[in-house]
Amino acid sequence: MVQRSETGGAHPSEQSPLLAKVADANGRGGVSVSAAEVSAEGSPKGNGVNGPIFGVRADDEESQEQGEVEETTERAHVAQIISVLLIGIFVAHADGSILLATHPIIASEFNDLGNSSWLITSFALAGAATQTLYGKLSDIYGRKRLVIIAYVIFVVGCAIVGMGQTMWQVILGRVISGAGASGMAALVSILITDLLPLREVAQWRAYVNLVATLGRSIGGPLGGWLVDVIGWRWSFFGQVPPIILAILLVTVALPDSSTDPESSDTANATACQKSKLRRIDFKGSILFALAILALLLPIELGGVKLPWSHPAIFALFGLSAVLLFVFVAVETRQEEPILPLEIFHQRDAVFSFAIIGLQSAAQLGLMFSVPLYFQITARASNTVSGAHLVPAVFGNALGGLVSGLLIKRSGRYKTLIILAVTLSSFSYLLLMLRWHGNTNFWESLYIFPSGFGTGTAQSAVFVSLQAVIADPSHLAPAISFMYLTSTVALTIGVPLSNAVMQSVLRRSLAGRLFALGVGGEEVKKIIESTVSDVDFVDRVTGKVRDAVVGSYVDGLWWSHGVSFLFSATAFALAIFIRQRPLDGPRA
Repeated sequence: MVQRSETGGAHPSEQSPLLAKVADANGRGGVSVSAAEVSAEGSPKGNGVNGPIFGVRADDEESQEQGEVEETTERAHVAQIISVLLIGIFVAHADGSILLATHPIIASEFNDLGNSSWLITSFALAGAATQTLYGKLSDIYGRKRLVIIAYVIFVVGCAIVGMGQTMWQVILGRVISGAGASGMAALVSILITDLLPLREVAQWRAYVNLVATLGRSIGGPLGGWLVDVIGWRWSFFGQVPPIILAILLVTVALPDSSTDPESSDTANATACQKSKLRRIDFKGSILFALAILALLLPIELGGVKLPWSHPAIFALFGLSAVLLFVFVAVETRQEEPILPLEIFHQRDAVFSFAIIGLQSAAQLGLMFSVPLYFQITARASNTVSGAHLVPAVFGNALGGLVSGLLIKRSGRYKTLIILAVTLSSFSYLLLMLRWHGNTNFWESLYIFPSGFGTGTAQSAVFVSLQAVIADPSHLAPAISFMYLTSTVALTIGVPLSNAVMQSVLRRSLAGRLFALGVGGEEVKKIIESTVSDVDFVDRVTGKVRDAVVGSYVDGLWWSHGVSFLFSATAFALAIFIRQRPLDGPRA
């Protein structure tokens, strides 16, 4: 491949990312081009704008027509590459919903239902710990190689889960799968930024979000069906063939980052590999992974395995802060840090991270509370209560598609971010005002704006982040950190919403029962039964049942309030986001 950088004429190497970019006035660039695409004067044929090089600029009609043909060909090639990558996105998201449907059955086979949550937690923790590695490693070793590595890691994890003979072997498989899935998600978005102009990124990201939504929607029913027909192990073995197919297609469809003219020389190849290893920030990677684990572990343990007042919870939070401080100190001395701290010098980048995190936490809190609300107030089955989430899921996919098209046409994203968080906040406010136990069909659609807003925000904030990153070498780590922000927010969102709901539920139910004249010990028994078994409401009658339902509604009101607070905070930050041009020089 022939590659030009900002300084002009940089020599190609395997250290270049896939489709290495030609910098333009935006600080971004087009894809690198092959020797056949270089003109006789030695200059790549391009239009000088942000994004891939689609054809030539010519004064005569024949050249313009040739440019249009080349543009169509290039876009078809981009579509082919991204379509191949969508296989991994679909499987990775289907895997998550498969596990949600099967984890009690898996744990029950090993007589270890009490640890079933670790099948989900271990996956999330592994993903969070490895998320930021993929961006920098793909800069060093190339996008294509890291995509294949992520796929292989995921396949190995699925195979270990399927073959696991003990609960902890299965959990180990989930850890390995999580480490692979984090790369499968982040690298696709990084590749989209490599291949496309900034105006078109949101539109293609929306397609990725649509496929991810489809995977989450199909995974649960598919996993349940496989459990009933051939057993839970095949729900994981069944993920291996499509990922192997994806590996083969990636090998064929994705171009190599570059060619190394000295790679045929054994001595030079060995020296090159050692040079690459020296570029990897091992100290920063380990410190950051430990800091994230120390932050997320007490959130997962608190209120479940350990009381929130347990000294270990405070110790882990304190350790996380110390590790983060040490990480920052180490990174300031690194020549190529795993997470360049200059990213956080840009106010809009920090706001973008915060907005996507707050929106993710708010939305997941909603996804947790809505099924529970209908199970308690309408005594809906698991299937029916889960179906009440469809408006939010549909809104999420639609919001991503609409925002992608609008950004492509107008080049404006700030207005969309403000609109997104406004719609989400309005949705949570409606739930607080109107969901009091008797919710009709139309009022059950109040969650649609929250899904639409979150889908819109995901696309618009992604573009906002790219628009503010001036150094192309910081783009991949910034995208990886954005995914990490979402992962951390998702991990925090449900425990926090659940903790608030449980606390209010206990306090409200105790007050209602005392008002009914129920004695102290009986109150404790009713409260413990209520919070531990959602079906307990069917075993009580009369005013006690009304007290239980009313207390759940009170608790869920505050859970919606947490989501509203998250989204309202995101709105306050969105006001200060600066609209930047997506075509011309950065302001």
